Amino acid sequence: MVRFIAHYGFHFIIPLAIAWIFFRHNWKKVYLIFLATMLIDLDHLLANPIFDPNRCSIGFHPLHSFYAMGVYVALLFPKKTRVLAIGLLLHLLADQIDCLMI
Repeated sequence: MVRFIAHYGFHFIIPLAIAWIFFRHNWKKVYLIFLATMLIDLDHLLANPIFDPNRCSIGFHPLHSFYAMGVYVALLFPKKTRVLAIGLLLHLLADQIDCLMI
């Protein structure tokens, strides 16, 4: 239960807090972008089985790979993609926390 709360809390609560604290003038839009970054979990559909509660998605799924992380870090530099990059990296951090709890 702690793992579930930590994982999904980090997917929903922490991004909300970051949107509110750092992007207060546009926090709703930023939070929606953060939520949209969860679409990278569509790469789970390529795995067999699709869901394995004991599998660490970091380094296993293509959009959770270390190469993808490099792209997400590079997206931090252009101002137009910065919020998206933050959301993607927060998503990967949430998944990494989940991996530590397996």
